[in-house]
Amino acid sequence: MSQVLGRALDILEHLAKEPATLAELSLAFDVHKTTIMRLLHALEERHYVVKHPDERYQLGHGVYALASAAAASGRGIQSAAHPHLVRLNMDIGHTVHLAALENDEVVYIDKIEPRTPVRMYSRVGLSASLNSAAVAKILAGSLDRPDRERLLGRADLTERTPHTLTTPEQVLDAWDEASRRHWAADREEHERLVHCVAVPIYGADGTVWAAISVTVPTVILDFEQLKAMLPRLHETACAISADLGFRGEVPAPDLAERAAH
Repeated sequence: MSQVLGRALDILEHLAKEPATLAELSLAFDVHKTTIMRLLHALEERHYVVKHPDERYQLGHGVYALASAAAASGRGIQSAAHPHLVRLNMDIGHTVHLAALENDEVVYIDKIEPRTPVRMYSRVGLSASLNSAAVAKILAGSLDRPDRERLLGRADLTERTPHTLTTPEQVLDAWDEASRRHWAADREEHERLVHCVAVPIYGADGTVWAAISVTVPTVILDFEQLKAMLPRLHETACAISADLGFRGEVPAPDLAERAAH
């Protein structure tokens, strides 16, 4: 790697952690201000950095656009997540799903089958129910209020089990709870004798890009045993989010209160 390219990448990595002035960057890398300035100008022209009135530089929209383009191409959400899903499945032995919001539908984009003979109805490409699936609650809950209400207007609220949420108020409450608690559950709401927990995955722009879940028949694990897997699920979400360019801290599931839905 050339010295110039290396220094430019060092600057971007530094600014990913915190904004900095020219003087602070010069001091951090022990490089003359003139050299740092030339690199900053080149990065600024491509919108990879932006200078604020207080003379501090931070990452610009070009970095996020580049990361988003990469995530939408060969190094997409599914390809970034798949190795982590496989490892999670090897650790816990149960069905693991990955889902994303596509054109007002929550779609399963990856699935790792369990090591047991029991198989779930779901498959890659199938839509998840907006009023019952845990991944749907996570993804719908990540939207702002107007978008949640618009999505709710398109939702099929068909009752699938005695536990299905069938009123708009119940569904909105479940989405709000998922957003507040950073996890969601499906407690036999889509399929009898099957329950599930899910957590969000974040992308380079700091928003929720996907959700992962663990699904288990109730005869294999009770709900408290399933909920005990949330820390391991969160660990996987953190690793996937990092691979997708997220540089923040993925919120941990709030287990202080039992899920009401």
